[in-house]
Amino acid sequence: MPWHAKAVAAAVAAYALSPIDLIPDFIPVIGYLDDLIVVPLGILLALRLIPPSVLADLRARAAARIAARAERPVSYVGAALIGIVWVVAIGLLGVWLVPHLLE
Repeated sequence: MPWHAKAVAAAVAAYALSPIDLIPDFIPVIGYLDDLIVVPLGILLALRLIPPSVLADLRARAAARIAARAERPVSYVGAALIGIVWVVAIGLLGVWLVPHLLE
């Protein structure tokens, strides 16, 4: 991957995550418009800077990983148990927190 494509991708990610914008977000409509324009254009530029052969190889690797992930076993029982643990933990937190908030 060329260094300049990595630099553009890093700059776009930094801009998207940065609290500093070209136009502040508190300005109605226009504040978010810069994010809607700058970020997609930056992503497009980063994709254009990647050579087609490299991009095709990376897409093939991603497709292979997705196919390998689809073949993994799935445990719905395990997922349900984790969900139950979270619900119980939130319930216990609520039982503990409500009396303290009503004082």
